[in-house]
Amino acid sequence: MRIGEAAAASGVSAKMIRHYEAIGLVPAAGRRGNEYRDYGDADIHRLRFIRRARDLGFGMDRIRALLRLWSDRDRSNADVKQIALDHVAELEERISAMREMADTLHELAAACDGTGRPDCPILGGLAGTLPASPRAAAKVDARPSRPV
Repeated sequence: MRIGEAAAASGVSAKMIRHYEAIGLVPAAGRRGNEYRDYGDADIHRLRFIRRARDLGFGMDRIRALLRLWSDRDRSNADVKQIALDHVAELEERISAMREMADTLHELAAACDGTGRPDCPILGGLAGTLPASPRAAAKVDARPSRPV
């Protein structure tokens, strides 16, 4: 099938298929006499694997490692599990950091009375000159304030 058909079948855009070929994540497709790329069932299966891994937030290096292991019938499932667990740990760290950011922003927003006055605790908190609370003070970067 041609690239447009492969994109529809795999859920990966034609642009991304070309990119994955360029970086060696998928082998270059065979070419027809008219120079169109020609994809088979194995290519579609690989592209679906990559799409699902991307949907789960895996980076290209880990996807490359997972593809290598997927193709290796002598692999150890412990290697695959370790890649997944390492990724989960990074996701949990990012979730925690995002939760802290959201909490800080909630505190800054709660400190703002929203009455239309020019003084703004949110801007002060972002500038590091007016934290909303002692907890927020520890999180807000203490860079010099800049005029808005």
